[in-house]
Amino acid sequence: MKILAFDSTSKSAACGIWEDGKIRRTSFINDGFTHSVNLLPMVEDCLRAEGLTHDDIDLYGVTVGPGSFTGVRIGIATIKGMAFVKEKECIAVSTLFALAHNLAGYEGIIACPVMDARRNQVYNALFEVNDHQIIRLCEDRAIGISELLEELKNSKKKVILVGDGAKLCYNSVKEDQNISICEENELYLHGEGLLKAAVTCLKTSGSVEHALLNPVYLRLSQAEREQNAKTEGLK
Repeated sequence: MKILAFDSTSKSAACGIWEDGKIRRTSFINDGFTHSVNLLPMVEDCLRAEGLTHDDIDLYGVTVGPGSFTGVRIGIATIKGMAFVKEKECIAVSTLFALAHNLAGYEGIIACPVMDARRNQVYNALFEVNDHQIIRLCEDRAIGISELLEELKNSKKKVILVGDGAKLCYNSVKEDQNISICEENELYLHGEGLLKAAVTCLKTSGSVEHALLNPVYLRLSQAEREQNAKTEGLK
């Protein structure tokens, strides 16, 4: 079975191809929010490098959020278009679950993916890492940075921050030796972690028709918040 998966939920983007238990090819770019320009060429280059076309792919995988609202929409719209044309099913992957796989090589730690949600918040979930297994401890959430760090201080296991919000959080808690930040090359989601997460999601939740893929935003967009505030002001 061949799986093509990609991520565009943060300022970096990644894609990869998985076949029968092995990673065939991965690609990664981190040049800012240019996904509308670079995502499709990156995917096509990945396929071409392996001598494959979309006809060879059995399933598509995509991160459905949380993350940048625009990035999430680009990823889901792109994969829906591919899946519709080729009549393939899709695997929905949590960005935070995929990020936790960056730390799969550690042992006995708490993986703490954090993505900058602005307004002094991050998107976050907690995972225990044991023997290359990623065990979810809480649901994906939007949480205040101070609230999250207070929660992490009570952890009996070493906590490692990963994701584009890791430095933001670490700068507020450097004095706590139980909380550290991952290596620079582990900070952003790469194809390896994305593919491993997609395979796990396929085993636990299966695949769905492209029309059933839904974005996971976790909170309202700024435009929606402003509209709600105006509506409340008119009451």
